[in-house]
Amino acid sequence: MKKFKKAIALSLSLAMGLSLAACGDKKEETTTAATTAAPAETTTEAAKETEAPAETEAPAETEAPAETEAAGADFSADGKVLNVYCWNEEFKSRLTDHYPGYEKVDDTTGKIGDITVKFNITPSENNAYQNNLDATLKEQADAADDEKIDLFLVEADYALKYVNTDFTMPVADLGITDAELADQYQYTKDVVTSSDGALKGVSWQGCPGVLIYNRAMATEVFGSDDPAEVQKNFSDWGKFKESAKTLKEKGYYVNATVNDAYRVFSNNVSTPWVVDGKITIDPALKDWVDMSKELVDAGETTTEGLWSDTWNKGFMKDSDLPTFSYFGPAWLIDFCMAADNEASIAHDGGWAATEGPQGFYWGGTWICAATGTDNPALVADIMRKMTCDAEVMKGIVTKDNDFVNNKPTMEAMATDTSYGDAVLGGQNALAMFCAGADKIDLSNISVYDQGCNEKFQQAMKNYFEGTSSYDEALNAFYTDVETTYPELSH
Repeated sequence: MKKFKKAIALSLSLAMGLSLAACGDKKEETTTAATTAAPAETTTEAAKETEAPAETEAPAETEAPAETEAAGADFSADGKVLNVYCWNEEFKSRLTDHYPGYEKVDDTTGKIGDITVKFNITPSENNAYQNNLDATLKEQADAADDEKIDLFLVEADYALKYVNTDFTMPVADLGITDAELADQYQYTKDVVTSSDGALKGVSWQGCPGVLIYNRAMATEVFGSDDPAEVQKNFSDWGKFKESAKTLKEKGYYVNATVNDAYRVFSNNVSTPWVVDGKITIDPALKDWVDMSKELVDAGETTTEGLWSDTWNKGFMKDSDLPTFSYFGPAWLIDFCMAADNEASIAHDGGWAATEGPQGFYWGGTWICAATGTDNPALVADIMRKMTCDAEVMKGIVTKDNDFVNNKPTMEAMATDTSYGDAVLGGQNALAMFCAGADKIDLSNISVYDQGCNEKFQQAMKNYFEGTSSYDEALNAFYTDVETTYPELSH
């Protein structure tokens, strides 16, 4: 990997990122290229001056420290306001529901002991979240303590943009040890490890993906809705395409859009997007293009964008886009498939999960400590409880059906016959997710992933719809990427 200073210089020269939401952001894919400069780096010396120790003893004359209900963590040396920057309600709901001692005040405010927790929520659309975060981080050194960002959230596609700057603190500087993180999946650490080897964030979730399919359609078309039987029809991409034809004959789309399958291919590339300053088109990406063109021409899927109104129609019982399947992780199932809507398939437990043609991951949310925080003890405690505490982890699984970042917890839950996801008709699909999480390989991740992935899909849409040739679409992609990242060529 590049040396740290070189990585910082590269990060600062990159354009702002795009996007997994639900989820991703992972629940809220954007389609606008990032063009803003990354935040200016702070100096290492400044970082050291502003960091407070992970634990500080209160002077004898001070009042008794505020404590969490569970462990009595000492926050007496911390500031009185914890500022959290995020793009949706997911982290807030996890903190509200699972952090010991958290008290809700209103929709954007809470209390932990004597400390007020304020959530600054800016949706990811059109890169608004990162723009807001960057502008505020630039002012961090001069901000009043109660106005400083204390912790903020990032996604995999743009995590390195922040990890490779001094705006994020190593978790070791907060007193969090490798031993405390030993049960977490390795890939979740790799995402937020800086070029000089410092872990700069933690996550409560893992995001391995599966093929989520419509039970009723499976029974009608393939004779069974049993995951093992359905898998036989989707165990590789050749069978996937054959099954797409069979589904089309019955009036169903195999996926809502070509973009549903994109991350399965992009997660299985053999080379990163950029090698020695040159943009590379991995064979796996060309395979996605070829398959997608075939499916679109046959009327077996669409070219709609993820999170579009059309894409969402596939979640409904009565739909003019009757969709057999979606590729997604656990968060997609319970966060995005409209289970609370009586008109949805999810409401009646009408989905199931199977492995699909290839393993992949999608999204994830990481908690980063902002350099300069005046709440280091509370930030560290939140990181520990929300990502290391086995009981909290289990509570998130049972209440939210999230796949959590704790290997022993997930392996135990995978064999728990009392657990099942209502959206999946009571199926316990955790064993599939566990198997997928162990195989995730991030050796080809780069700081260019978000921009290149989104621009590639945008450019290929013209090819799929017949308004350009493949070469014309590819040249448009190169032009767009090289405009955003002038240091690159092809």
